[in-house]
Amino acid sequence: MLRALLFFLVLFFTAYGDVIVGRWEGPVSPVMADYIKRVVESGEKQGANLIVIELDTPGGLESAMRDVVKTIMNTYIPVVVYVYPSGARAASAGAIITISADIAAMAPSTNIGSASPVQMTGKEMDETMKKKVINDMVAFVKSIAREKGRNEKVIEKMVTEALNLSAEEALKKGVIDVIAADLRELFKKINGKKIKKKNAEITVSVSEDEKVVYVEKGFREKLLSILANPTLAYLLLMIGFYGIFFELYNPGSVIPGVVGAISILLALYALNAIDVNWLGVLLIILGILFFVLELITPTFGALAVSGVIALLIGSIILVDPSSPYGDIPMKVIIPVVAFSAVFFLSIAYLGLKAQRKKTQTGKEGMIGKRGIAQTDINPKGKVFIEGEIWDAYSEEPIKKDEEVEVLAVEGLKLKVKRAEG
Repeated sequence: MLRALLFFLVLFFTAYGDVIVGRWEGPVSPVMADYIKRVVESGEKQGANLIVIELDTPGGLESAMRDVVKTIMNTYIPVVVYVYPSGARAASAGAIITISADIAAMAPSTNIGSASPVQMTGKEMDETMKKKVINDMVAFVKSIAREKGRNEKVIEKMVTEALNLSAEEALKKGVIDVIAADLRELFKKINGKKIKKKNAEITVSVSEDEKVVYVEKGFREKLLSILANPTLAYLLLMIGFYGIFFELYNPGSVIPGVVGAISILLALYALNAIDVNWLGVLLIILGILFFVLELITPTFGALAVSGVIALLIGSIILVDPSSPYGDIPMKVIIPVVAFSAVFFLSIAYLGLKAQRKKTQTGKEGMIGKRGIAQTDINPKGKVFIEGEIWDAYSEEPIKKDEEVEVLAVEGLKLKVKRAEG
């Protein structure tokens, strides 16, 4: 009922609502899908007569793209997707979002296209699977193009041939509806334009000086957008491992464990949003495990070398270089791998050194200590060692004031001999 009521309000009273504008710059992700949904819901609640989505994206997840398309196509308010500003792009999933709009617009010096589906999991699709995915995407974009009255053949080529068009080419080939340098020009060009929405014809009514209400990203959306960065996700994952290791190595520290757990959870969210190669994640975990095993059972570097290899390969293949999220630069990977190797090997060395070091306290710590005979020892007497007087005995006669060396500790009595040298 509520949606039906909003539809009639848009249909008959479009001249009285505001224009709601949302801005998205970055990959197509679940965060974007949530944001666009919030923008549309805001427009519906305010009775807006037009929703404009300013878009600049390299593409992203197909699942998120489909969510955005459904949001755009199921609202009763006319939606404009505006590739803006100059220099922006609507690539891959962004191209499909643009053509799904009631009005597709672009600023000068922008481009659209390259909508071929790719698999960002580090594995090549076999020919049968690739054909299925492409055919599915072709059917999807053609159905959208048909409904919106756009050039099906050209849009199909965006999927099958990764066709990319400038704003002028897209307008000429019937992929978009208008080119505008800014919102004012956009409003001027689309005013009076008739569009079909839910089997009804709506006339867009908007003036050049129309009141514009921007829907900004919320704190959650900004935070999650920042996290959807491969380099940051990678660093969070490594910090998480270090934190957990510190906590296990020094139980009760608390802070390293808390920081490590939070970092790992944030990293896992980011990695899932980015759609990384999970084989890379497993190799990174295996590399850390090799380092830990090197600490427990020192192999004089064999496990450490294996850890370096696993960690390096896992880091390199973690994100596909063609991912719209970008990749992890080698200038980040190499220092992290080197630091990890040095860090764990240093701890292994210190641990091994501590194991081999003679005990300095307790009974064992007394063995080898030297002191002075306080009395004649034949076979019993007293010695002065480390500021204390001990009962002692010896298998050889020792005279008073001679230097002695401890051979064993038997309760509160020391076995000594005459010190040599």
